[in-house]
Amino acid sequence: MNRTDHTPSRHGAAGKIIRIASGNMLEMYDFMIFGFYASAIGAAFFPGGSKTTQLLSALATFGAAFMMRPLGAVLLGAFIDRRGRRIGLLVTLGLMAIGTLTIALTPPYAQIGLLAPALIVFGRLVQGFSAGAELGGVSVYLAEIAPPGQRGLYASFQSGSQQIAVMIAALLGFSLDAWLAPAQMNAWGWRIPFLIGCLVIPLILLLRRGLEETDSFEHAQHPSLGQAMRILGDNIGTVLRAMMLVVMTTVSFYTITSYTPTFGTRELHLSMTTALLVTLIGGICNFTILPIGGSLSDRIGRRPVLFGAAIAMACLAWPAMAWLTTAPSLPRFMTVELVLAVIYATYNGALIPYLAETMPENLRVTGFSLAYSLATALFGGMTPLICTGMIARTHDAAMPGLWLTIAALIALLSLLITPRAASPVAQRGRQAA
Repeated sequence: MNRTDHTPSRHGAAGKIIRIASGNMLEMYDFMIFGFYASAIGAAFFPGGSKTTQLLSALATFGAAFMMRPLGAVLLGAFIDRRGRRIGLLVTLGLMAIGTLTIALTPPYAQIGLLAPALIVFGRLVQGFSAGAELGGVSVYLAEIAPPGQRGLYASFQSGSQQIAVMIAALLGFSLDAWLAPAQMNAWGWRIPFLIGCLVIPLILLLRRGLEETDSFEHAQHPSLGQAMRILGDNIGTVLRAMMLVVMTTVSFYTITSYTPTFGTRELHLSMTTALLVTLIGGICNFTILPIGGSLSDRIGRRPVLFGAAIAMACLAWPAMAWLTTAPSLPRFMTVELVLAVIYATYNGALIPYLAETMPENLRVTGFSLAYSLATALFGGMTPLICTGMIARTHDAAMPGLWLTIAALIALLSLLITPRAASPVAQRGRQAA
């Protein structure tokens, strides 16, 4: 990127960031809600068998959306790189609305039979297709409007918007848990958060319609789909190394957010209220630390921050989980959540601008989105299912710590095999900006 990427806004930086990141917040809100109420969704749409089988079916549906992300990354990402950041964010929002409405309004299996799980899977696949480019589109837009030397800070608000979604979802879940009996939540209460998400969509559409195009896109070449595929092929090594870096951030995120309520209630035998409280505090911690990590990477460079956080996760995740599961309690659960959240948020604050800076300018959204989507599809999005399966097989509730350690080692390997000269991030963050 060059120094002319900043696009002045008459509405001010804060207003533009809110309008850009609002859709990303809604997308993550929908994903969080599905993860929070996976047990209820499993019972409603995948009846028969044990509760474990129902939960695994719901978590498999949750993970199926991530299988669509790479396709969305390539097709929608190429569309955004050719037609513009603004129109792309409107398209992804529209697709997101279709998926959310489908999940919120589909009758249960008891009423329409096999059509019910089929519609739920369809809704999740549409959400996944949309999310494949939504995150990349938002991240690149924020990076391209950032003033020189502040790209890490600006880009951190992409992940920051996700943390707001986590907090809203946790607060809503906390309130519903106090308001409704468990039987009511399982029967119909879980639909309320999805319906609330549907009501917010028109407001976000109005916010995004007023966005301006970025200077960087205006000055870049706009490849056709065929040209985009050739450029992507020429840069596949960069995309795959970036994917390895994203593995840690996406596994960490889903471990300490969407999987926390299920893990807290099922494996630690704590109340849903306790699990949602821990999730809420984790979201607050993430939101606070993310801009600090981004700003730190602006000052000392992206790679030192990424190395430090990945090493910390590799060393601490498994011991922390083992300590928690030997004597589960709210204080221990909160402590482990905060430790993991600080590491994740520091890492991700540096990662988002790193990815935006390493991708070719005329295929920035496609490359970013594909790297992120592949990591999420193969690793992060399947985290609740993988952790549940690992625990069921080993009878060791600390298995999520091992999964986090593996993710951190993959990220470290990527950093070690990436030539420093292959990216402007090899220089100090503020120089790259």
